[in-house]
Amino acid sequence: MFERFDPRNWTLAYETILEHLVVLGGAIVAALAIHWVLFALLKRIVQKSDSQIDDIVFDTIKRPLRWAMVGFAISVAAENDALVGRGWDVFASFIVPALVGWLAFAAVKGAALGYEKQATESEDPVAQRGRMTRIAILSRTVRVAIIIITLSLIMLNIPGVRDVGTTMLASAGLAALAVGAAAQPALKSLIAGLQMALTQPLRIGDLVKVDGQAGRVEEIRMSFVTVRTWDERVLVVPTSRFLDQSFENWSRVSEKLTGPVMLHLDPNTEVDPIREEFERFVKEHALWDGRNLALLMTEAYPESIELRLSMSSATIGDLFTLRCEVREHMVAWLREHQPEALIRHRLEVEAANQRVTGA
Repeated sequence: MFERFDPRNWTLAYETILEHLVVLGGAIVAALAIHWVLFALLKRIVQKSDSQIDDIVFDTIKRPLRWAMVGFAISVAAENDALVGRGWDVFASFIVPALVGWLAFAAVKGAALGYEKQATESEDPVAQRGRMTRIAILSRTVRVAIIIITLSLIMLNIPGVRDVGTTMLASAGLAALAVGAAAQPALKSLIAGLQMALTQPLRIGDLVKVDGQAGRVEEIRMSFVTVRTWDERVLVVPTSRFLDQSFENWSRVSEKLTGPVMLHLDPNTEVDPIREEFERFVKEHALWDGRNLALLMTEAYPESIELRLSMSSATIGDLFTLRCEVREHMVAWLREHQPEALIRHRLEVEAANQRVTGA
């Protein structure tokens, strides 16, 4: 501990005060000059690089590194000046962890932004979504860890907090149980988020169906995943839900999908003309990718038959539009060319006529 001093007994000549200020100011000016020269050289090196990651990291660490170098310069000056050293020793235990944490946080953030920008330039949308998901989860995890460690190092230098920690260690058994019970949901979310980043059952931008709702994954966090539906609603689903229960991922491998249009028609329907018209319409449609095209009778009931008209498209959005247009076209074609194929509730009419005749 430093000895207390009485300002009334503290006498310093004007020259001594000026000397201390010169030492402190000179150290700060020297640090800023070194920082300017260093970053001027690094900027030239970065500009020659083809990668954009180092450009973004360069911009994000420039400011925290400037203050970190100022802090280092003050610590050097404190070694050679007693007054500066006395003041620096009081604040160094708080400033140094904050500067180091700030620099590490900025470096991780810059690297994540650089990799995200590089991922958006990828031609493969599946690889792009996978990389974006991995970067988002891992970078967020590392940044949260940096914040926790930095705050812990700062708080441990506060005497009151240190005393609380000593008291808690005296009853380590009860403290461990309490912390374990309280941290269980957080640890579960953390583990689920890391599993999501490594195994990637879904990624940012995937089209998923969960709890009967379909939508695009907008954000993946440690504790929850946001899914935006077609009507602009946002579903907030716990991250562990995607690991503990089943769900549908319609774009896990690629955006290419095959979708059906179901027609329920009269058993007297002639299927071949319908198949010919369906194939003609789809083959001429701009959204068909040429992979799959088929019309099959999947069910036959006494009152109706079921036709499955399947087609494929390059993206999920194109497939939805194609299915809607095929459904509209085929119903209109049936009304015009085979109106008898459309189901009518003739059984109810016949039963009513029988009741009237019998009466």
